[in-house]
Amino acid sequence: MPYPEDDDRSVDGPRDARKDLVARGERTPPDSAPGIPAGRTRAGGPWSESEQAAPLVLDTDIGGDPDDAIAVAAAARTVPGLALVLTNDETGGDTAYGQRARLARHLLDLLGRDDVPVVAGHGVGGTRYFCEGPLVPSEVPEQPRDVVSAVRGLLERSGGTVRWVGMGSLSNLARVLKEVPEARERLRVTQMGGALNYRDPSRAEHNFRMDTDAAHAVFEELARGRLTDFQLVTSDVTFRPEIEVTRDSALYGLFADGDGGWRGLLRHHLDLWFEAFHPGSIQHDALALTTALRMPHVSLSLRRVALDDLGRMSRSERGAEVWLSSSARYAPFLRWLEGALSRTEAETPPGPARPGENRSGWGSGVGPR
Repeated sequence: MPYPEDDDRSVDGPRDARKDLVARGERTPPDSAPGIPAGRTRAGGPWSESEQAAPLVLDTDIGGDPDDAIAVAAAARTVPGLALVLTNDETGGDTAYGQRARLARHLLDLLGRDDVPVVAGHGVGGTRYFCEGPLVPSEVPEQPRDVVSAVRGLLERSGGTVRWVGMGSLSNLARVLKEVPEARERLRVTQMGGALNYRDPSRAEHNFRMDTDAAHAVFEELARGRLTDFQLVTSDVTFRPEIEVTRDSALYGLFADGDGGWRGLLRHHLDLWFEAFHPGSIQHDALALTTALRMPHVSLSLRRVALDDLGRMSRSERGAEVWLSSSARYAPFLRWLEGALSRTEAETPPGPARPGENRSGWGSGVGPR
């Protein structure tokens, strides 16, 4: 790059994103969700409405590693178009089903985003990756469970591109692609997961490993050309000490005066994770979020990759074509994340305007303009 990693200039970011948009459109039908805005941009037009303010869906296993909750909070505070939160790897067994969804609901309510619905999604009857503890008051109700209806309804209301950020297993995505065929050309998917050089070569990366069948189903859609816009932010790029939060981190310190609000909830969540699982939380999911928002922190290249029977990923000329992460600028990303979580409540964008409500002073989201 023409600038050092700790330089926060982003002059080339929007330019590269425009080139990326055109390249995506050239590989898809001209009347598809990626093709229409690409054609307008290629002709010299402005960024389309679908690129600037498309509804955002978060598909998360919140309640395990706190990086999910931190990413949800960052999205809630910076993206007015946050439209739906789904949960995957849901709780079950000794812990009642749907506790991840209840945590998401509680966090969003504390953030003032009661406009964002939460739907409890795929589970296999139990999970080891859940922080037990009094994170959610008993009065927070169970959340709806029909993922397919929630996504179909959002697609019907939006009429254009919908951004999907996968922060856990691909279970919900695979089901939506199967049962809502029109989603294939409408979704612009950014998935955190997969790895070309995973730290344990004997198994797949965590998110792919949690539901290998779903990962294979999504890659089959890609191989057939039915899912036309897919970004993969791999653990090769996200599993880095530069973006690990510990008790000594500035980001942890931001939550020190949280009391009973959302900052206090995030600090409590981090403490539970540190005590029960690991003394750090790497911010995989927030980095993937910035990629979905077209922020210039992660570099992507068009590559062909394939999965083996275990869900392990490798480069293959016979594989599915995806936009694959190759590198990241960690210092600017962390500055953005700290800023998103430290600004005052008055600076936090509200949710979508209700009928008759004027919010013309707010922008349409985060990303290149």
